[in-house]
Amino acid sequence: MDLTPQQLLQFNGSDPSKPIYVAINGRIFDVTAGNSFYGPGGSYAIFAGKDASRVLAKMSKNEEDVCANLDGFSEKEMCVLDDWVKKFEAKYPIVGRVVS
Repeated sequence: MDLTPQQLLQFNGSDPSKPIYVAINGRIFDVTAGNSFYGPGGSYAIFAGKDASRVLAKMSKNEEDVCANLDGFSEKEMCVLDDWVKKFEAKYPIVGRVVS
């Protein structure tokens, strides 16, 4: 399934009839199983329905960092992001990708 960033926003956990998605590096993960973390009021709810690549690579919880832009990242930050991708791949199914 291909979703634009705007379409991805529909899967932010605000509608309980829809799954919760988080994208990393353009790949969309179904994180519904972790709804206590990613759903409304959860510790990581700001990631839901968005590409969280930048915020994960920076180890940040600032809402302005929740985006796909990786410009200017160091090798260390890219390694951190790769580790997050591996964690998500082990825990959540990939259901699609983000397209322009």
